[in-house]
Amino acid sequence: MRILATGGAGYVGSAMVRLLVSRGFEVTVYDNLSKGFRAAVPADCLIEGDLAEGDKLRRVLKEHRIEVVAHFAGSITVGESMVNPRHYYRNNIGNSLVLLEAMQVSQVEKIIFSSTATVYAPVSQGVLTEESPLGPANPYAVSKYTIERMIEDFAAANGWSYVLLRYFNACGASSDGRYGEAHDPETHLIPQVLQAALGQREKISIFGADYDTPDGTCIRDYVHVDDLAEAHVLALKAVEAGKSYTYNVGTGTGNSVLEVIRAAEEVVGGKIPTEITGRRPGDTSRLVAGSERIKREWGWQPKYQTLTEIIETAWRWHREHPNGYQEKN
Repeated sequence: MRILATGGAGYVGSAMVRLLVSRGFEVTVYDNLSKGFRAAVPADCLIEGDLAEGDKLRRVLKEHRIEVVAHFAGSITVGESMVNPRHYYRNNIGNSLVLLEAMQVSQVEKIIFSSTATVYAPVSQGVLTEESPLGPANPYAVSKYTIERMIEDFAAANGWSYVLLRYFNACGASSDGRYGEAHDPETHLIPQVLQAALGQREKISIFGADYDTPDGTCIRDYVHVDDLAEAHVLALKAVEAGKSYTYNVGTGTGNSVLEVIRAAEEVVGGKIPTEITGRRPGDTSRLVAGSERIKREWGWQPKYQTLTEIIETAWRWHREHPNGYQEKN
């Protein structure tokens, strides 16, 4: 299959691209490089372009005879979405509509979408399954939920197949230490903690220690980025067969903010300074995956089972690339 990866030079997208290329797939990356990096993907895969450029997008779909779109492009920060919802609705929803229209015109009938666990209603205990009530609580989550519905509606109207993958917290780096997480500004917990270990941050802010959790800090399900990439390989097989699915992708294990910091201290061999501040708007107390469906139906299993294993890969990347990819887009 010939695959177009929108946002494929970003953190999760590039992990999928590198895996697919290593297995002989024909992949084209379409990325405006506002957040992604040329160095994260093979140079001959990359086309610099914005989803808002509908004419260019249609040309790429036709000229490269694309059969499947893997849609990663979009803004991803909960806190930012709370203060700038307009950007999330325009960049995520508006540009996804441009993509779906381009697919329709170009007769591309298969799509895999990077969604999020935040589409679910908040819970204080247990795991979230695909049957859990939906209730996106911030503009970022609303935008992802809306795109899911758009894909479902386009698929119903046009006979498409799709896979919606609801990620939990993507993290970690490639096992060889060559590729990892690099955001500017960095808002994800594990890289922030490791930056503090390197002296690049004075301390780690813990946004709230009064949640209804055992230690009072938020609990999340941390899944390695390479395990997410493997889920996309399985998704390609599903859409190739003309099937449509919605799956959670996570480990099924929740770790609190304090547990992440302690695990990182074990990996780096030193104390990491912290401070407790007020809650961050849009955060929920607990997001843990119930991923039994994808395991049972597709045989997907995360290779990285423990938080320490994941942080070890991230620590290798941050030690060897303290300034990220160090290249200008």
